[in-house]
Amino acid sequence: MKKARVIMLVMAALLLFGVCAQAAEPVALKWAVWDTHLTLYYQPLIDAFVAKNPHVTVELIDLGSADYQLMVSTQLSGGVDFDVVTIKDIPGYANLVSQNHLEPLNSYIASAGIDTSLFGGIAEQVAVNGEVYTLPFRSDFWIIYYNKDLFDAAGVAYPSNDMTFEEYDAIARQVTRGSGAEKVYGAHYHTWRSPTQLFAVLDGKNTVVDGTYDFLKPTYEMVLKQQNDGIVMDYATLRTTSTHYSGVWFNQQIAMMNMGTWFIPTQIAMLKSGESLAANWGIAKYPHPEGVPAGTTLGTITGVSVNRNSTRKETALDFVNFISGPEGAEVMANIGQFPAIMNDAVIDIIAAGDGFPAGDSNKEALKTSTVYLEMPLHPRSAEIEIVLNEAHNDIMTGEATIDEGIADMNERVGQILN
Repeated sequence: MKKARVIMLVMAALLLFGVCAQAAEPVALKWAVWDTHLTLYYQPLIDAFVAKNPHVTVELIDLGSADYQLMVSTQLSGGVDFDVVTIKDIPGYANLVSQNHLEPLNSYIASAGIDTSLFGGIAEQVAVNGEVYTLPFRSDFWIIYYNKDLFDAAGVAYPSNDMTFEEYDAIARQVTRGSGAEKVYGAHYHTWRSPTQLFAVLDGKNTVVDGTYDFLKPTYEMVLKQQNDGIVMDYATLRTTSTHYSGVWFNQQIAMMNMGTWFIPTQIAMLKSGESLAANWGIAKYPHPEGVPAGTTLGTITGVSVNRNSTRKETALDFVNFISGPEGAEVMANIGQFPAIMNDAVIDIIAAGDGFPAGDSNKEALKTSTVYLEMPLHPRSAEIEIVLNEAHNDIMTGEATIDEGIADMNERVGQILN
């Protein structure tokens, strides 16, 4: 009886050893990316995943940044064996989905218990016919930067983390002062269309791919009045002189600026090098329409997907889950990058970073409620983008009135959609 029990224990141990050995069978993943020599977060994410999964190796396949999405599409169509695919932009993502290259993720999201609410509504915005094919792991969103010294000199209170458009406009007017080379402008809009047009989508009622653009009129009226009143720099001058937003910020010519979180590391680095004079600075949540929660803003994402034809799909899915999840987010935050998940732990890490402006209000500025994609998912988004940029330029330079510019958008985008 005793001998039989020993034999059974030995057999059970051998069976367990066999299961473990099978589970630890080496898996080699290939991850399609761009600009490995410039991107700091690829290897730390890999290292963190491999530390928990030592049987896995991850090889980076660098396709360059210039034609990345085209290269991915071409190579996947040719049967290349990428397991994980980085998504650089929304039009490229839509193309890969339509070509049936990406693994649908809904069933995996459910089985793995992934809480998509942590992405601030982004997962729902990248769904195609209800199915998600990518999860964001990196994100930047728009905030307000402000120069405390310029506010102090004007005797104006700093922007709050709950600022309506009316309050934002009033503050910009209050802090504007001086003239000529010594003039300080209350706010600033870079020449992209996003800093102006996307104010109008924060109520969640419209998007820039709907095909009708009358909703943009109040925003253009506010911005053009600020320009005509000398509250912001002249758009046409900025264009013709190729003036970059960073230069006027570094030189303390503007008191406020709406810009993405991607500028935070740049500002910190330029302060350390002495190239930025805006040493006493802070950030605030994006302004919002009346009745819309503070922390509603706009953003861009970098996503990760799985090749539908991967032969290592299970491990690839786990890798995507890891780098887009809370653990991956903390890895990103620890190297000064903004992950797609901005929970309290991540915000604490970023706010504790060297050079980040001190104070609870600056940390609070990083908390978002809803993040709308700058360019929503649409199969014709690249063509729509061209029209919106051209009409924006016409309106801001006075080549067209607001009504004429909006009519142009309505007509030309309507033709694209039809």
